[in-house]
Amino acid sequence: MALSKTTTIDKIEVVGEFKTLLVKEITKITEDGNVVAEKLYRSSHQPDTDVSTLPADVQLVANVVWTQAIKDAYAESLEVE
Repeated sequence: MALSKTTTIDKIEVVGEFKTLLVKEITKITEDGNVVAEKLYRSSHQPDTDVSTLPADVQLVANVVWTQAIKDAYAESLEVE
């Protein structure tokens, strides 16, 4: 009876004007290849997020969609409020 735990990124979505990243992770506990428990975790990240704190797959997407223009527009929108 071998238990193992794996966490994988199931989905990365890019939404909205400022390219917010929505991330869905799944953690599975398996026993002899059969899933005995599963947990979902969702998070969202704005362009002012420190990219180095994100998982590698999410970093790749962030580095593509969060251009300097997007980061500047997001920062400007925070100042207006």
